[in-house]
Amino acid sequence: MTGGGRAQLWRLAGLVLGMFGFGFALVPLYGFVCEITGLNGQSDSIRLQSAVLEAPDLHREVTVQFVTTVNGGQDWEFGAEQSTLRVHPGQLYTVNFSAVNNSGTDVIAQATPSVAPWQAAQYLRKTECFCFSPQPFAAGEHKTMPVRFLLDPELPADVDTVTLSYTFFDATGLALAKSTN
Repeated sequence: MTGGGRAQLWRLAGLVLGMFGFGFALVPLYGFVCEITGLNGQSDSIRLQSAVLEAPDLHREVTVQFVTTVNGGQDWEFGAEQSTLRVHPGQLYTVNFSAVNNSGTDVIAQATPSVAPWQAAQYLRKTECFCFSPQPFAAGEHKTMPVRFLLDPELPADVDTVTLSYTFFDATGLALAKSTN
Protein backbone atom coordinates (compact mmCIF):
# COMPACT_ATOMS: atom_id res chain seq x y z
CA MET A 1 0.00 0.00 0.00
CA THR A 2 1.36 3.39 -0.92
CA GLY A 3 1.85 6.23 1.55
CA GLY A 4 -1.15 8.11 0.10
CA GLY A 5 -3.39 5.04 0.44
CA ARG A 6 -2.27 4.49 4.02
CA ALA A 7 -2.96 8.14 4.92
CA GLN A 8 -6.42 7.87 3.34
CA LEU A 9 -7.12 4.70 5.38
CA TRP A 10 -6.15 6.49 8.61
CA ARG A 11 -8.39 9.45 7.74
CA LEU A 12 -11.32 7.11 7.10
CA ALA A 13 -10.67 5.24 10.35
CA GLY A 14 -10.57 8.57 12.20
CA LEU A 15 -13.84 9.60 10.56
CA VAL A 16 -15.51 6.33 11.59
CA LEU A 17 -14.27 6.72 15.19
CA GLY A 18 -15.44 10.35 15.24
CA MET A 19 -18.90 9.36 14.00
CA PHE A 20 -19.12 6.61 16.62
CA GLY A 21 -18.08 9.04 19.37
CA PHE A 22 -20.63 11.60 18.21
CA GLY A 23 -23.40 8.97 18.18
CA PHE A 24 -22.38 7.81 21.66
CA ALA A 25 -22.41 11.39 23.01
CA LEU A 26 -25.73 12.29 21.37
CA VAL A 27 -28.00 10.84 24.09
CA PRO A 28 -26.46 12.74 27.03
CA LEU A 29 -26.13 15.83 24.85
CA TYR A 30 -29.84 15.66 23.97
CA GLY A 31 -30.72 15.28 27.68
CA PHE A 32 -28.55 18.28 28.52
CA VAL A 33 -30.14 20.44 25.81
CA CYS A 34 -33.67 19.38 26.94
CA GLU A 35 -32.85 20.24 30.55
CA ILE A 36 -31.48 23.67 29.72
CA THR A 37 -34.10 24.71 27.18
CA GLY A 38 -37.13 22.80 28.49
CA LEU A 39 -37.36 21.15 25.07
CA ASN A 40 -39.67 18.13 24.97
CA GLY A 41 -41.33 19.31 28.17
CA GLN A 42 -38.44 18.07 30.29
CA SER A 43 -37.30 20.83 32.54
CA ASP A 44 -35.95 21.47 36.00
CA SER A 45 -39.09 23.54 36.52
CA ILE A 46 -41.05 20.26 36.87
CA ARG A 47 -40.31 19.69 40.52
CA LEU A 48 -42.19 19.26 43.75
CA GLN A 49 -43.30 22.42 45.51
CA SER A 50 -44.13 22.30 49.19
CA ALA A 51 -47.01 24.75 48.84
CA VAL A 52 -48.69 26.91 46.25
CA LEU A 53 -50.79 30.01 46.63
CA GLU A 54 -54.19 29.54 45.00
CA ALA A 55 -55.47 32.53 43.04
CA PRO A 56 -57.89 31.10 40.46
CA ASP A 57 -58.60 32.98 37.26
CA LEU A 58 -62.29 32.06 36.96
CA HIS A 59 -62.58 33.82 33.58
CA ARG A 60 -60.24 31.38 31.89
CA GLU A 61 -60.25 27.63 31.34
CA VAL A 62 -57.46 25.43 30.06
CA THR A 63 -57.82 21.80 29.00
CA VAL A 64 -55.29 19.50 30.66
CA GLN A 65 -54.79 16.14 28.96
CA PHE A 66 -53.24 13.14 30.70
CA VAL A 67 -51.28 10.65 28.61
CA THR A 68 -49.70 7.51 30.05
CA THR A 69 -47.31 4.96 28.60
CA VAL A 70 -45.68 1.82 29.93
CA ASN A 71 -42.15 1.48 28.59
CA GLY A 72 -40.57 -1.78 27.55
CA GLY A 73 -43.66 -3.96 27.14
CA GLN A 74 -43.99 -4.54 30.88
CA ASP A 75 -47.06 -6.44 32.08
CA TRP A 76 -48.47 -3.41 33.90
CA GLU A 77 -51.63 -1.36 33.66
CA PHE A 78 -51.16 2.38 34.06
CA GLY A 79 -53.50 5.28 33.42
CA ALA A 80 -55.23 8.39 34.71
CA GLU A 81 -58.76 8.11 36.11
CA GLN A 82 -59.73 10.80 33.60
CA SER A 83 -58.11 11.59 30.28
CA THR A 84 -58.88 15.34 30.33
CA LEU A 85 -59.77 17.99 32.86
CA ARG A 86 -60.89 21.60 32.39
CA VAL A 87 -59.03 23.79 34.89
CA HIS A 88 -58.90 27.41 35.95
CA PRO A 89 -55.29 28.62 36.10
CA GLY A 90 -54.33 29.35 39.70
CA GLN A 91 -56.61 26.66 41.18
CA LEU A 92 -55.25 23.46 42.74
CA TYR A 93 -56.50 20.16 41.27
CA THR A 94 -56.00 16.48 42.08
CA VAL A 95 -56.01 13.71 39.48
CA ASN A 96 -55.57 10.09 40.49
CA PHE A 97 -53.51 7.66 38.47
CA SER A 98 -53.91 3.92 38.77
CA ALA A 99 -51.20 1.32 38.27
CA VAL A 100 -51.27 -2.46 38.52
CA ASN A 101 -48.27 -4.77 38.45
CA ASN A 102 -49.66 -7.78 36.57
CA SER A 103 -46.28 -9.50 36.48
CA GLY A 104 -45.48 -12.33 38.83
CA THR A 105 -42.53 -10.49 40.40
CA ASP A 106 -41.97 -7.51 42.64
CA VAL A 107 -40.78 -4.42 40.76
CA ILE A 108 -39.78 -0.84 41.37
CA ALA A 109 -41.36 1.49 38.82
CA GLN A 110 -40.45 5.07 38.03
CA ALA A 111 -42.44 7.58 35.98
CA THR A 112 -40.83 10.20 33.79
CA PRO A 113 -42.95 13.33 33.30
CA SER A 114 -43.17 15.47 30.20
CA VAL A 115 -45.21 18.58 29.40
CA ALA A 116 -46.47 19.87 26.06
CA PRO A 117 -46.27 22.49 24.80
CA TRP A 118 -42.79 22.66 26.25
CA GLN A 119 -43.21 26.34 27.21
CA ALA A 120 -46.00 25.36 29.64
CA ALA A 121 -43.61 23.36 31.85
CA GLN A 122 -42.45 26.52 33.62
CA TYR A 123 -46.07 27.35 34.59
CA LEU A 124 -46.85 23.92 36.07
CA ARG A 125 -46.75 23.68 39.87
CA LYS A 126 -46.96 20.23 41.49
CA THR A 127 -47.40 19.74 45.23
CA GLU A 128 -47.62 15.94 44.96
CA CYS A 129 -46.66 13.50 42.22
CA PHE A 130 -45.72 9.83 42.07
CA CYS A 131 -43.19 10.80 39.38
CA PHE A 132 -40.76 12.27 41.92
CA SER A 133 -39.83 8.96 43.57
CA PRO A 134 -39.56 5.26 42.71
CA GLN A 135 -42.74 3.27 43.33
CA PRO A 136 -42.30 -0.25 44.72
CA PHE A 137 -44.95 -2.74 43.58
CA ALA A 138 -45.44 -6.26 44.89
CA ALA A 139 -46.49 -8.87 42.35
CA GLY A 140 -50.14 -8.21 41.50
CA GLU A 141 -50.31 -5.00 43.56
CA HIS A 142 -52.64 -2.13 42.61
CA LYS A 143 -51.92 1.48 43.62
CA THR A 144 -53.81 4.73 43.30
CA MET A 145 -51.35 7.60 43.02
CA PRO A 146 -52.45 11.25 43.15
CA VAL A 147 -51.00 14.20 41.27
CA ARG A 148 -51.81 17.61 42.80
CA PHE A 149 -51.07 20.52 40.51
CA LEU A 150 -52.02 23.97 39.36
CA LEU A 151 -51.23 25.98 36.29
CA ASP A 152 -49.82 29.38 37.09
CA PRO A 153 -52.21 32.19 36.05
CA GLU A 154 -49.27 33.68 34.12
CA LEU A 155 -49.58 30.82 31.60
CA PRO A 156 -49.59 32.57 28.20
CA ALA A 157 -53.11 33.32 26.95
CA ASP A 158 -52.52 31.49 23.66
CA VAL A 159 -52.04 28.18 25.53
CA ASP A 160 -55.46 26.59 25.83
CA THR A 161 -54.37 22.92 26.11
CA VAL A 162 -51.58 21.44 28.22
CA THR A 163 -50.64 17.77 27.99
CA LEU A 164 -49.07 16.01 30.98
CA SER A 165 -47.42 12.77 29.89
CA TYR A 166 -46.03 10.09 32.16
CA THR A 167 -43.96 7.13 31.00
CA PHE A 168 -43.68 4.32 33.54
CA PHE A 169 -40.58 2.15 33.30
CA ASP A 170 -39.00 -0.66 35.28
CA ALA A 171 -36.36 0.88 37.54
CA THR A 172 -35.75 -2.21 39.68
CA GLY A 173 -32.16 -2.69 38.50
CA LEU A 174 -31.35 0.99 38.93
CA ALA A 175 -32.89 1.15 42.42
CA LEU A 176 -31.04 -1.99 43.52
CA ALA A 177 -27.74 -0.63 42.17
CA LYS A 178 -28.24 2.63 44.10
CA SER A 179 -29.03 0.78 47.33
CA THR A 180 -25.81 -1.27 47.15
CA ASN A 181 -23.58 1.78 46.63
